[in-house]
Amino acid sequence: MTLPVLLLPGIGGSGADHWQSHWERTDPGMTRFAPSHWDRPELADWCKALDRAVGTLDRPPILVAHSLACLLVAHWAAARGASVAGAMLVAVPDPSGLAFPDEARTFAQVPEQPLPFPSLIVASANDPYGTVDYGNRRARQWGSRLITLGPLGHINAGSNLGDWPEGRDILTSFRAEIEGKGA
Repeated sequence: MTLPVLLLPGIGGSGADHWQSHWERTDPGMTRFAPSHWDRPELADWCKALDRAVGTLDRPPILVAHSLACLLVAHWAAARGASVAGAMLVAVPDPSGLAFPDEARTFAQVPEQPLPFPSLIVASANDPYGTVDYGNRRARQWGSRLITLGPLGHINAGSNLGDWPEGRDILTSFRAEIEGKGA
């Protein structure tokens, strides 16, 4: 049976034109977590929201996180352990970068230990929030595989990706790897 996918948007909640929203609208196996505030992120609130969302599923999900939610996954995994099948982390932001939003400072002290589940980082060659070098450093720390794409900006609605078929293909392959290992 196919593993469920839990979508974890970053600040703003991934609006209607974001690839996560396209995926959620077209795939009933995908759901979205819901913190109290999309625009005023607090780490504790987002962790509780992720706990609730994972708790509603009948099987450990694959997390598909974008931007700030990638940092959420690292914090959550360090505190809670391995109750998910894997994580696809798209556009990991660098909290020390100039573009990192002040309202997300509670996420800034990012755990460096390996994630306790399979993980994959997807990085863009010209992401203003996190360089490929930063993604590579996090991949080494977290034990993640890194896929570097061409210049797609922050891999968000502003990148005009629509449904982002390349991302769906990456998720399909990652899901097959996880399911093939008996997760």
